[in-house]
Amino acid sequence: MKKRQKSNSLRAFACACVCLLLAGCGSLRFAPDEMQKQNAWLHNRTAIVTAETARAEDASETLQALTQLNEAQSRAFSSYCGLPDEFPQAETTEDILAESNWQLAATALQASAERPDTWQVADSMLELGIGICAVLGGVGGARAVRTLKDARTKSQALREVITGNELFKKQNQAQAAAFKQAQSNQSPETRQLVAQMKA
Repeated sequence: MKKRQKSNSLRAFACACVCLLLAGCGSLRFAPDEMQKQNAWLHNRTAIVTAETARAEDASETLQALTQLNEAQSRAFSSYCGLPDEFPQAETTEDILAESNWQLAATALQASAERPDTWQVADSMLELGIGICAVLGGVGGARAVRTLKDARTKSQALREVITGNELFKKQNQAQAAAFKQAQSNQSPETRQLVAQMKA
């Protein structure tokens, strides 16, 4: 019974890894870091001050309504990201418009666009699988750990080969066509796998 459970667990884990690799990392993102949390909180604070300023300056009803909606929408972003450990200075309009906050916004924007690459996800999944199998223990768990470690080693080797090939093609533009021709005998599955790894 235990062997069947371990075997089913390993199959489910392997299936999840394969599905993740085939789907790619387009939908995966890093968790918000401290800087992104600060930026989200600052965005909310900016929206609050903007709404207060619009009311205090007796702006048009449309502008006041827009700033109030902006404030409500901003709360969702800061709630999603979570509160930062340290809060940026943002009591007054002058505080909010400080150069450091402009830099924070620019840096947070750049960090927000980053996504884990396929290699990072594959390595993480293999590490997770090794950990799960080690906890399960027994002969089946030990075999699975060896298999997953072997898969991790092969994944790292494949990454090095692909990275080396891409570097070679960039440094030897004249031979890139011959290089591609030499790889044309690869199976469609291999070409698809390499293309996904390079993306």
